[in-house]
Amino acid sequence: MATKQLHRIKTISEYHRLRELPKPEHPLISLIDYGSIKHSPENNPVSWVFDFYSISLKRDFNAKMKYGQQEYDFDEGIMFFISPGQVFSIEVNKESASKHSGWILLIHPDFLWNTPLAKAIKQYEYFDYSANEALHLSEKEETIIVDIMQNIGQEYHSTIDKFSQNIIIAQLELLLSYSERFYHRQFITRKITNHSILNRLEDILATYFNSDSLAQKGLPTVHYIAELLNVSPNYLSGLLKVLTGQSTQQHIHDKLIEKAKEKLSTTDLSISEIAFELGFEHSQSFSKLFKIKTNVSPLEFRQSFN
Repeated sequence: MATKQLHRIKTISEYHRLRELPKPEHPLISLIDYGSIKHSPENNPVSWVFDFYSISLKRDFNAKMKYGQQEYDFDEGIMFFISPGQVFSIEVNKESASKHSGWILLIHPDFLWNTPLAKAIKQYEYFDYSANEALHLSEKEETIIVDIMQNIGQEYHSTIDKFSQNIIIAQLELLLSYSERFYHRQFITRKITNHSILNRLEDILATYFNSDSLAQKGLPTVHYIAELLNVSPNYLSGLLKVLTGQSTQQHIHDKLIEKAKEKLSTTDLSISEIAFELGFEHSQSFSKLFKIKTNVSPLEFRQSFN
């Protein structure tokens, strides 16, 4: 079977350009009318990876979706949630390509970094690869979700002031809490699905990076990760390259930068202290990697929140 072409979209502005939408009013958050997005069966051979969160509410979307390595079950009026760095593909047919409607909310992780939601958003299971069912909503539930989404859109369309981010974050937290309630109602008797290699990899990295292992042992090696997954290092990197466009080492570095951003925005630790906690002997090595990955220094990233 032929491998799908992979298309990685790094910014919300890039997504707007790709979908031939007007330039976003805010570079880190955007609410889009789904009816204005062009879908074509010509894109069926393409897999997608976003470097931002996507929360979608779609109606009349008769299509097949694959999220990670599993088929994603949805039809009718539904919601689904995608995390940064996760691979998915959508196959639409000619009949349904122009009929869909709804809303899609895009949130770049950097919008969240100096807020408690930066950590909390990762706790919602419906962003996980292991979730293989979409969220089906009643009319009442759909009205609640749409109202919150439109409140978010209205807030960033207004004049941005020092209260704007807090108000949008509060609305996002409300949206995620309602979604969790509705998922619990829907899947109260569901069976636990088998995790794919991608999902297991995320679990291993999350456990490692949330422990003292970084400071004590440094970055996990590709060999270490592959051994825990019971696959060879070459097989793991090859698989990830095909599925996500990134090697195992790049995944590890992305997780490291994510942890670094968290510490830079939520603690008063010095750059040297953060570098040590992340397993670096020299803070210069940490700063160099951070700048390569983000185009700004750790200090510049921290100052952007002041």
